[in-house]
Amino acid sequence: MRSLSGFVSARRRRVMAGICLAALVAACGGADDKKPAPAAAAEPAPPPIDPATVATIGGRITLEGTPPKAERIQTKSDPNCKPTDASLSEAVVVDNGGLQNVFVWVSAGLPAGQTYPAPKDPAVIDQNGCHYVPHVVGVMVGQPLKILNSDGTLHNVHGMPKKNPQFNFAMPKFVKQKETTFATPETMIAVKCDVHPWMAGTVFVLDNPFFAVTGPDGTFTIPGLPPGDYSVDAWHEKFGTQNAKAKVDANGTATADFKFKAS
Repeated sequence: MRSLSGFVSARRRRVMAGICLAALVAACGGADDKKPAPAAAAEPAPPPIDPATVATIGGRITLEGTPPKAERIQTKSDPNCKPTDASLSEAVVVDNGGLQNVFVWVSAGLPAGQTYPAPKDPAVIDQNGCHYVPHVVGVMVGQPLKILNSDGTLHNVHGMPKKNPQFNFAMPKFVKQKETTFATPETMIAVKCDVHPWMAGTVFVLDNPFFAVTGPDGTFTIPGLPPGDYSVDAWHEKFGTQNAKAKVDANGTATADFKFKAS
């Protein structure tokens, strides 16, 4: 015959087991009740640009005051770099007040979330007469940058980005072409030649096609923009960066002129 104390202990064990089972069921039920929150709805992609409404921003960039005299580059260290009229510093190039080699781009105002496919055709820099031609170039993320060697001599192309990987490759006279790409937007990437220290150029990398470089007369044109209000930046290697606002209506043209001052 079971003792009273044994009966009480067995009963207590059954009660405790029941409590634990109830707690376990409650916990499981609570987990089932906590359904994951629905995923936030993705922001709708902006509509594609309607080619029937695209607009243009254009303008002219001038230099006020007396421009510094262009220095003749001494190329005697390499007889293959024959002096020509182009053997002048391209840091400041002015024609009738127009400032060349200014990079101009839409810095704000583009539709949020809009993406732009990179061109399959490459942007091109040539090494010609021991100069980078053009002196300033723009390229889109993912677009090839083709670097040519039209000179009969050794060059070493050394790009020094900070957000993208650096590149540094030799181009002997028999190597006529190299290519590289950029994965991240970045402004003012310096490019130099470690063989010819006077050679200098600048590359801009953007995630959209709305940029331009001023020509000899200082003018630029940025076409294909959707109507809107924009900020436009203009950069020159000696005179810094300026900003202007431009509003363009459908099929319209806005003007954004810039004036830099000679120091």
